Amino acid sequence: MSLYLKYRPSTFEEIIGNENVIEAIKNLIADKNNRPHSYLLHGPTGCGKTTLARIMSKELGCKGSDYREIDSADFRGIDTVREIRRQSQFKPLEGDCKVWVIDEVHKMTGDAQNAMLKILEDTPPHVYFILCTTEPQKLLPTIRGRCSQFQVQLLNETQMTKLLHRVYRKENQKLEKEVLEQIVQDSLGHPRNALQILEQVLVVEPEQRLAVAKQTAEKQSQVIELCRALLNNTGWKKVANILSGLMDEEPENIRRAILGYCQTTLLKSSQNHTVARIMEEMENDLYASGFPGLVLRCYRIVFVE
Repeated sequence: MSLYLKYRPSTFEEIIGNENVIEAIKNLIADKNNRPHSYLLHGPTGCGKTTLARIMSKELGCKGSDYREIDSADFRGIDTVREIRRQSQFKPLEGDCKVWVIDEVHKMTGDAQNAMLKILEDTPPHVYFILCTTEPQKLLPTIRGRCSQFQVQLLNETQMTKLLHRVYRKENQKLEKEVLEQIVQDSLGHPRNALQILEQVLVVEPEQRLAVAKQTAEKQSQVIELCRALLNNTGWKKVANILSGLMDEEPENIRRAILGYCQTTLLKSSQNHTVARIMEEMENDLYASGFPGLVLRCYRIVFVE
């Protein structure tokens, strides 16, 4: 079993980071008479939204077949919502309630979102919805308004270091400081990325681990490759090729990842004007300009001194 699955949190107490969000959710769920029936968890890919949703469902009293998880990337039409509405009429079979976790909910069609709004407005008392998305701005404002919203953050360096310490010690392993720091930097705050890199690192000899950490990170993430290409000034041709492979990704997530990578690099440097210039270029969000805006900013980084 992979480290990510082996050490995936199963209770609120096992989660590292997002303490304020978890405390707020625990308080809402604890009030059985007044707790909301619709929740919206939003944040970058790999920050733990689905894991948190699964834990919430257990805390709500959902068990077995009463738990349903739907990926809207695959099932995003109005027929899916109609089936949810039909199934929600029936009482739970195994636990206290039924829970639907709808992942990537922003990929639902406009008609499906409108249909979903109806059941969010009139949810049966035994039904709860937990919506997860990386792009809440693509949801109807009326859907967002019907949900208790929580922004799930990526892990900071201290939290990521704590997670890695916990896992490699449970695996009865030791990890060199330089390798640990490299994994923390290359994970970009994503627990899944960090544990996937760690898994590859722990199976090789200590003297090979730093190189393996770097290689694994670059293979699993084109964003890491883009960060390094910009920092090392490898030229526009390589940067353009990497960007071409990222066209299906959310540009705002890429921008934040570049900022996070540069922040870590800058804090370790006594002086690095290149990193500072990249951070200045990526300072403002990309919601208006989208992917073309990301391409333009990368072009400026490469060519404008």
